[in-house]
Amino acid sequence: MAVVVLVIVDVLLVALALARTAPSSNGTTGPVPTFSNTPMPMSTPSTSVKPSGSATADPAGMVAPARRLLSAVDSLEAWRASSGMCDGTDGVLEHTVDGGATWTRVDLGTETGAVLALRAGNATISVIVGTGDECTPTVQTSTDDGVTWQPGMVGAAGAGIGPDGLILSSGTVDSPCADPVEAFQGERTTAVVCDGAVQWRTGSSAWVEVPVKGVRSLAVNGSSYTLARSGADVCDGVQIVSIPASGVTAATTVTPLGCADDTDGDDPIVLTRAGADVWLWAGDDVLVSSDGGVTW
Repeated sequence: MAVVVLVIVDVLLVALALARTAPSSNGTTGPVPTFSNTPMPMSTPSTSVKPSGSATADPAGMVAPARRLLSAVDSLEAWRASSGMCDGTDGVLEHTVDGGATWTRVDLGTETGAVLALRAGNATISVIVGTGDECTPTVQTSTDDGVTWQPGMVGAAGAGIGPDGLILSSGTVDSPCADPVEAFQGERTTAVVCDGAVQWRTGSSAWVEVPVKGVRSLAVNGSSYTLARSGADVCDGVQIVSIPASGVTAATTVTPLGCADDTDGDDPIVLTRAGADVWLWAGDDVLVSSDGGVTW
């Protein structure tokens, strides 16, 4: 009996298996799928990163602002420069021999860059040029009115303002103010024009701050400094004053000399002098005084 039952079960299982593998008639066969040879675009991870303050800010001290420079030889001859900037904007050097009526552009030679300092003499013209990515100061001197240039002696171009501070004959030192406008170095003293003050010192001693409202530029005249200032109540243009060049204290006061009425005190201003001849470059105008800045 057991054998018969097993045979019957086997027959039933075989029949079920044959029924499941038989072809089906469930309708028309669907189309065969096709595939494109073009790969699906891959998602690209974003490479943008939120800038941090240190990553996006300009490196400290790498860019010196544009300035005007002026140096006179006498009442007819002078040199001037638009400094350019230490971001790669070259400075422009110009020369006049007719009291500023006309100016001739002078090539700076191979050492191009920002003009950081300028000093003219009877036989030479010297500049400090900031070269390369670091605006490295290089002294260049010409004895043929800028036709050719040679490496100059340290200090030949006077003091300058670079991206790292004041450029003096002894090297680069920190400025006594955050945004120095102009710097002068003599044999014993140094003076810096700052916002509303002149900073002065002898040698490497401490700086002395002399408040001078509206001071814009400074020139030396032996034992005194000649200053150009704007916003003075007694002068509608640029006022010319003086202060001593030695024995300066915080209480030192200015002595009025004259007024350049035909100038705008809001314009860019730079002053220089050679003896009694004082030059003033204000805006688009260049004025010359032959009496120490009293009349123009």
